[in-house]
Amino acid sequence: MAAAEAETAAALRAEVAALRMRVQELERENQRLAKVASSCTCGFKEDGIGSVAVASSCLYRSNSEAQHNEKFHQSSSLEKDLSPPFDHTVVSAEREIHCNRNVKGNGVTDDSSKRAKRTGQHVGILSHCSKRLVALKVMYFGQRFYGFSSEGNTEPTVESEIFKALERAKLLVASRKESCYSRCGRTDKGVSASGQVISLYLRSNIKDVGGGTLDERSEIDYVKVLNRILPQDIRVLGWCPVAADFHARFTCLGREYKYLFWKQDLDILEMQKAASKFVGEHDFRNFCKMDAANVSNYRRRITEFTISACDIRSSNDELCSMTIKGTAFLWHQVRCMVAVLFLIGQGLESPSVVDSLLDITKTPRKPQYKMASELPLILRSCQFDKADFMCSSDANRSLTEHLNDGYHHYMLQAEIFHEALSCLPLPESNSLETLHKKRNHIPLLSRQTEPSYEERIAKVKTKLTDNL
Repeated sequence: MAAAEAETAAALRAEVAALRMRVQELERENQRLAKVASSCTCGFKEDGIGSVAVASSCLYRSNSEAQHNEKFHQSSSLEKDLSPPFDHTVVSAEREIHCNRNVKGNGVTDDSSKRAKRTGQHVGILSHCSKRLVALKVMYFGQRFYGFSSEGNTEPTVESEIFKALERAKLLVASRKESCYSRCGRTDKGVSASGQVISLYLRSNIKDVGGGTLDERSEIDYVKVLNRILPQDIRVLGWCPVAADFHARFTCLGREYKYLFWKQDLDILEMQKAASKFVGEHDFRNFCKMDAANVSNYRRRITEFTISACDIRSSNDELCSMTIKGTAFLWHQVRCMVAVLFLIGQGLESPSVVDSLLDITKTPRKPQYKMASELPLILRSCQFDKADFMCSSDANRSLTEHLNDGYHHYMLQAEIFHEALSCLPLPESNSLETLHKKRNHIPLLSRQTEPSYEERIAKVKTKLTDNL
């Protein structure tokens, strides 16, 4: 028995010695390839976050080497000092992908994806690194995106672009689900944001995140790193470490939306009178797109709804904004409320129509009406307890330059349109058109209605029963 144990121990020691030599060979190869990386033309950079990225298709590891590396980790309990500086299987897959010459946009070709898949690792995920739960404040211009969420099949979305950047930066330490990812708001197609918040576990430079006072200056500059990779219409504004029970959606204390519009002939006083009726807790099922299969409670609390001028004028018009604050919002709720206020501002409806639509016993079915446009809507901010977002001076300077450049670019475009308008004769009064519009308007409470919640949920239950 003792002889067998001694023989096994000797075999393990021999294997450990062989593995030590292999690790040394890999480290020498890594040093050589690091020099190659400096002259790489694939466009991938380290970005100062300590990630290893080398451009060479020869870095593909064989399955036998991957198994060899696995044996090394199994025997590491005998000699812990033999642990390699990084997971070579992961790195080889990442190198293979980022160094492939046949890159399409921000993605990789099918061949490189298949080769990475054969290694058994997730592309862009470094599961062996130190990690911490981080909240990111994000802004984006929504014009070209099919909403924030990437759960549908339509691209591009803001969320998909963010995860592409996280993968390229080697900041992911797990899959989306395993990283405890959450988002505060799920904005629609075309909607912008200046204060969206997401949270997830990201790679960290700090070894013991949970111990003692941390010097955040030694942490990865998440803002700077991600903004180098993200497209021009998405920017990270700040980051902050958060507690393990933080959830971007469910721990949010309040959200603020802003809706921009030109005053034209709208009666702002009547609109403000109607807007004040939204303040408080109400059932907003007549001011949203109802999702009976997933939502049963349509009561929400609005804490503020104000309309004010923005001190920006164009010709004889004035830019105004609606500021809407609340604890949470339903699907399309803001755009539905704004649409009804526009009808009131045009004199087509009375402010009392808001009272009728909020009274679900009197109006159990939502009248059919068109929502307000999505482009002027902005998710302005999300409030959290003890969430102090930070941004380094370098990242802040780059952000300021980027946004100023964008602002000046669009101001120049606006001036070109203004110059073209000045070449046209003044239009005739549209009083007859306004009168015609009022005559053809069908009052909201007289229009065809959508199914009530009870009718919708009954249909859902019937469908579920039929599928059993």
